[in-house]
Amino acid sequence: MSISKSHCGGKDNPLLEYVLNHSLREHPVLKKLRQRTMEDSWNIMMVACEQSQFMANMAKLIKAKKVIEIGVYTGYNTLSIALALPDDGVVVACDISVIYTNIGKPFWKEAGVDHKIDLRLQPALKTLDDLLAAGDAGTFDFIFIDADKVNYDNYYEKSLQLLRIGGIIAIDNVLWGGKVVNPAPDDLDTVAIDKLNKKLHRDTRISLSMLTVGDGLTFAVKL
Repeated sequence: MSISKSHCGGKDNPLLEYVLNHSLREHPVLKKLRQRTMEDSWNIMMVACEQSQFMANMAKLIKAKKVIEIGVYTGYNTLSIALALPDDGVVVACDISVIYTNIGKPFWKEAGVDHKIDLRLQPALKTLDDLLAAGDAGTFDFIFIDADKVNYDNYYEKSLQLLRIGGIIAIDNVLWGGKVVNPAPDDLDTVAIDKLNKKLHRDTRISLSMLTVGDGLTFAVKL
């Protein structure tokens, strides 16, 4: 019942392997960062390469210049998005881990896009509040939410304020290994994801698609 990432539960799926063999176009440095990340025991947190490429293409499609990423890990998806932006574009990358983000930094530099990445090492809600206080409401084109699940709704609401009309909020892990179908009451992460999924379905401020890519990906377009 679950949907899998290509580097985790889906790595032995011949159909998913076919998808990668016939669609993945990975920048050489991006591939190196993915391989380095696979050495980490928590590599399940990395955005699937097929999903990351799709989001980068969507960012290009809407001609994104200002992006927020909530949850960086080793910065694989950060690099993917930065490569898709024009030279004067920026990714405000929100995380709290110096150790994990330091893995990605040399690869960002090697790819020549480190000047596009504004890494904010503090709680993401603080960064979002800082951006709102700085007058950046309604100026961002694309926002990716992939951090602690219990705060997903808080991230969504603040992101919606920061997003321009026609911009996209992409939300990761919305299927959560299939657990959202019947959430255990004491599973706070799953309950939070399921609650947001239901809220988004009713939210008239956005148009909506939920995709079976990676561990489930929702696109919310601000109306």
